[in-house]
Amino acid sequence: MLSLLKSFLTYRIFFALIGGIIMGLTPAPFNAWFLAWIGLIPLWILVVNSVEKKNAYRQAIFYAIAWGFGYHGMALFWITGVHPMTWMGVPWLASLAIALFCWLFITFWGIGIVVTWSLIITYFYRNFKFFQLVWLRILIGVALWSTIEALWAKTPLYWSSIAYTQSPYNLAILQLSQISGPLTVTAAIVAVNGLIAEFIRAKKKKQLLWTGIGLLLTWHLIGLAMYIRPIAKPSEAAMQVGIIQGNIPNEIKLYAAGWRKAIEGYTSGYQILADRGVEAILTPETALPFVWDEQRREISSLYQAILNKGVLAWVGGFDREGTRITNSLFTITGTGKTFSRYDKVKLVPLGEYIPFEKVLGRIINRLSPLDARLVTGKPNQIFETPFGRATVGICYESAFPEHFRRQTANGGEFILTSSNNAHYSETMPAQHHAQDVMRAIESDRWAVRATNTGYSGIVDPHGRTLWLSGINTYELHADTIYRRQTQTLYVRWGNWLTWFLLGLGGVLGVIFNRR
Repeated sequence: MLSLLKSFLTYRIFFALIGGIIMGLTPAPFNAWFLAWIGLIPLWILVVNSVEKKNAYRQAIFYAIAWGFGYHGMALFWITGVHPMTWMGVPWLASLAIALFCWLFITFWGIGIVVTWSLIITYFYRNFKFFQLVWLRILIGVALWSTIEALWAKTPLYWSSIAYTQSPYNLAILQLSQISGPLTVTAAIVAVNGLIAEFIRAKKKKQLLWTGIGLLLTWHLIGLAMYIRPIAKPSEAAMQVGIIQGNIPNEIKLYAAGWRKAIEGYTSGYQILADRGVEAILTPETALPFVWDEQRREISSLYQAILNKGVLAWVGGFDREGTRITNSLFTITGTGKTFSRYDKVKLVPLGEYIPFEKVLGRIINRLSPLDARLVTGKPNQIFETPFGRATVGICYESAFPEHFRRQTANGGEFILTSSNNAHYSETMPAQHHAQDVMRAIESDRWAVRATNTGYSGIVDPHGRTLWLSGINTYELHADTIYRRQTQTLYVRWGNWLTWFLLGLGGVLGVIFNRR
C-alpha cells in the first residue's frame, strides 16, 4: 500500500514537472508563448486537490519544486553558457562546476516564488472557509502570485517573470503593462490558468471555462486597441542615433588584443556613423574595458575622433569610486567634455560581485573577470544629456521594471540600454531583447540598445522591433527615435493593480469569513 501511494505521488510530481516544462517552452529559444495560458494548470490542480491531506504542505512543496524546476530550469539554462572559463584561467572541470552551481542557484531562487505561492494557498484553504469559494480562491491566487513576484523583483536576483513569456511576440497583451507594469500580464496569465484549472476540477461549472476564454479574448482586444494607436512623431522631438556593435569576444576583451580591437572598431564605427549625420552614438557595456580617466582619454583614438567629428557619444567603460570601480555609461560631448555619468545599480550576483563574499568568496572567487569588485551605483541617479533626460539600463538591469519606471517618472524621455552578452548562446540575448521590449512598452518610450555581440536593436513605444542586429557580428546602424514626455498609469502609480487585487481579496475574505 505504501509503495502504491509513493508511486501515485511520483506520478503527480511528474505531472507538475510537465506543466513547468510547458511553461519553460514559452521564452526563447522555443518562443511558444501561447503555452503560458495553460502551463500553470497542472500546478494549480495538484496544489488545490491536496490541501485536505495530512501531508498537504509537503506535497505542495514537492509539486512547486517540480513545476518551478521545469519552468525556471529550462528558461534559465542559458546561464550554463559561462562555461568554459578556461580563458580566465579557470580549470575546465572547475568551470563546469561553477556554471552548474550558477544555474541551480538561480533556478532554485525562482522556484522560491512557486513554493511560497503553493504553501500560502495550502495554508489559506486549510484555515479559512472562505477560500473554498472558487471565485474568491482564484482572485486571491492571482493576487498572491503577483505579490510574490513583486517582492522577488526587489531582490538582487530576478529574471524569469511569467510576464516575459509573452515577449516579444504577443505585443497585444503586453500593452496591458502600461496599466500596472509587467505584473498586469502576470495576473492575466495566472487568472486564465486558474479559471481553466478550476473548471477541470469542478467538471460541471462551464461558466469558469467560458469566463477564462472570455477574459483571454477581452484582454487581447483591449491590448490590440492600444497597440494600433498611432505613435506621435513630432519633428522637434526627433533624434538621429547610431549604434555600434563591437563584437569583441570575451576571450580577448580584457587583454591587450581586445583593447586594441575595441579601440579600432569603435573609433572607425564612430567616424562612419558621424559621417552619416547622426546626432549621438551609443556603444555597448564596457565597450572600452578600462577606467575612463584623463590619461586613457587623451591617448584613446576614439576620444580624438570625438574631438574631430564633434558628435556626442555614450561610451561604456569603468570609472573609479574610491578604491573600487563602477560599471558606467558616460555622455561625452563633441567637445570632449564628460557631460554625465551613470553607474550600474543592479550588479550581476556571482559575476560582478559575490554575495556573502566571506562565505562564498573562496569557492567562486575566480568567476569574476575583474581584478577588483564592482561597486553599485546610487539608485536615485538621473542621467542628463544635451537632448534631455534619458532612462538608462546596463545589461542585467533590463530585468528590473521598477528601475526603468523610476527614471521615466523623473523625466526620462527615451531609453538607452547598453549590454555585453558575449558569454552566452543566442538564447540569452533573445531573452534580453524580450526584457527590453517590455520596458519600452511599460514606459511608452523609444528604446535604443547597443550590445557587444548581439542583439542590438531599436524598439518603438508599442514594442515593435524596428531593427535587430545579427549575433556575433560587427554592425553599425543609424536610425531615428523620438523623445516623449507621456506618463503611463504604471509610470505614475507603479504596480498598483497587484496591491488592489491583494486588498480586494483580503476584504472579501474577511466579509465571507464572518458570514
